[in-house]
Amino acid sequence: MSIRPPMNLIFHDNNLHQALAPLTLTRPVSELRFGIMTIGETWISLLKPEQTGFITEKYLAVKFKPLKTTSAITVAGNIKPDKEIIKWVSTLKNGEKLEVNGQWVASKGVAKKTVKKEKANLLFIENAWDIFQKNGEAIHVDFAILTAKRKSQPLGKNNQSLKSSRIFIEKGAKVNFSILNASEGPIYIGKDAEVMEGTIIRGPFALCEHGTVKMAAKIYGPTTVGPYCKVGGEISNSIFQAYSNKGHDGFLGNSVIGEWCNFGADTNSSNLMNTYGKLKIYSYKTSKLEQTPITFCGVLMGDHSKTGINTMLNTATVVGVSANIFGAGFPAKYVPSFTWGGTQSSEKFKLDKAFEVAENMMQRRDLKLSQADKKIMSHIFGMAQ
Repeated sequence: MSIRPPMNLIFHDNNLHQALAPLTLTRPVSELRFGIMTIGETWISLLKPEQTGFITEKYLAVKFKPLKTTSAITVAGNIKPDKEIIKWVSTLKNGEKLEVNGQWVASKGVAKKTVKKEKANLLFIENAWDIFQKNGEAIHVDFAILTAKRKSQPLGKNNQSLKSSRIFIEKGAKVNFSILNASEGPIYIGKDAEVMEGTIIRGPFALCEHGTVKMAAKIYGPTTVGPYCKVGGEISNSIFQAYSNKGHDGFLGNSVIGEWCNFGADTNSSNLMNTYGKLKIYSYKTSKLEQTPITFCGVLMGDHSKTGINTMLNTATVVGVSANIFGAGFPAKYVPSFTWGGTQSSEKFKLDKAFEVAENMMQRRDLKLSQADKKIMSHIFGMAQ
């Protein structure tokens, strides 16, 4: 049997940094959680490279390092691969690039020749709302990878389930006195995660490792709750990246939430206008609201942002990094990074205070705000408007 030589992998943002902001203000495109894993984690799980690196914004390179090598495969960080994509990428020869349905997917070395393929279900994101709109497909891809040739831990007899063959529970996870319905898509409960009593979950759904669904939560798929997140209340078709909390009652739908975010008790987001019309959403490319083809969208929130109790959020609200939203009434549909306040008054959050809040929250999880993180946040602070 031939042994595959070591492979190096480079994730390319594919010129989508602004289109996928505010989620990408603090990370490369491939680091976005989409499905159960991040896009990069899915590539790594299938290709098993020796080393990885990033082609991303210069200010992000302090944390997400480039890979200095002439021998690597560069892949589009916005494309979620499946086994068919991996097969095509693995057979690329030096100097070839792969295009699928006319989209660039990967290159090996300096590309001089194009390999063209057609695929019925190429899974990719180009706008922030694509993450929740296509999350069900992404959960299916990752579920197949993570559960292949493995046996689930048993679901306790005190639970009720439908299509239990599509429910996978990792070691150390706890699910008690809950209802799990996998008829519309798989349900994945990660390592050491917990689903508390009285919860109702409809798949596709993923609760990643050490995540918590609090008592009597109602969750509609496709939804992903990232590692170490805590959620409660009513949630529909939303993605939490990691380490974020929505621990209380209140509705969140058709949303993508970054890391280290927190929703105060009874925070509610609208995800549909009273007119049932197509939405205008803030664009980081043009710095203004732009017409979109979508009808449903709740909140697109960057890392380290927070809401106070009883906060009301407009349909299609975009919140930058490290914003602190509080006060009566609806805040604007675009809340810039480092905003402090709400509708009554709003000023810029002081950078040292923002660091202090981030450090306090991260300390609760025995983690520290790194110097690289501070440099990235400082850069975003300088850009904030």
